[in-house]
Amino acid sequence: MMDEAWIALRLTLKVAGFATLINVFIGIGIAYVFARKNFWGKEVLDAVLTLPMVMPPTVLGYYLLVLIGRNGPIGQFLKQTFDINLIFTWQGAVIAAAIVSFPLVFKAARAAFESLEPQYEQAARVLGISETALFFRVTLPLAWRGILSGVLLSFARSSGEFGATLMVAGSIPGQTQTLSIAVYEAVQAGQDDVAHFLVLLTSVVCMSVLLVSGKLLPGRVLDSK
Repeated sequence: MMDEAWIALRLTLKVAGFATLINVFIGIGIAYVFARKNFWGKEVLDAVLTLPMVMPPTVLGYYLLVLIGRNGPIGQFLKQTFDINLIFTWQGAVIAAAIVSFPLVFKAARAAFESLEPQYEQAARVLGISETALFFRVTLPLAWRGILSGVLLSFARSSGEFGATLMVAGSIPGQTQTLSIAVYEAVQAGQDDVAHFLVLLTSVVCMSVLLVSGKLLPGRVLDSK
């Protein structure tokens, strides 16, 4: 059973890693747009993007089942076009974890971008730097601490995700059973020793990420300007 625990740990790290990578590319881009642009419906869209932070994970899991299940619009398209099924797969677990943890990257990155002093970007524009070069050479390097702190929190949240992952990916040992789900299964089976070991593993991973995140930007992770 201990071997299964290490397998669950590797799967958890893989799911959390891919979920965090998705959030890095999508979350930072959207956060930059929100920090620099004003448009109609901005606050409403901000609330929608932040909703996974407060919505019960099981509700998110249900929405995902409706969308990417075999009878859902996205699920039917993927199955008929590419013969891809996301339900009861680790890829489905990645999608669930990414959606649940997305607000942590989005909020932290937006706060980091909005906290930058505008004169640095203005000086770069005066020197004739393009907007793309400005983002990668000025804005991103100045905001990296806040962004990385949010990314680490997103990884920790993805590592501990349970409700949405269980509904979308199920609990298949060695395939979709992450640490949090393995803890639940061990408790249900009365395997207290295994549950204690799994809880310890999960706690060490999450605590390590939180400590690193706190060192990067203490007290500013979830603040938005």
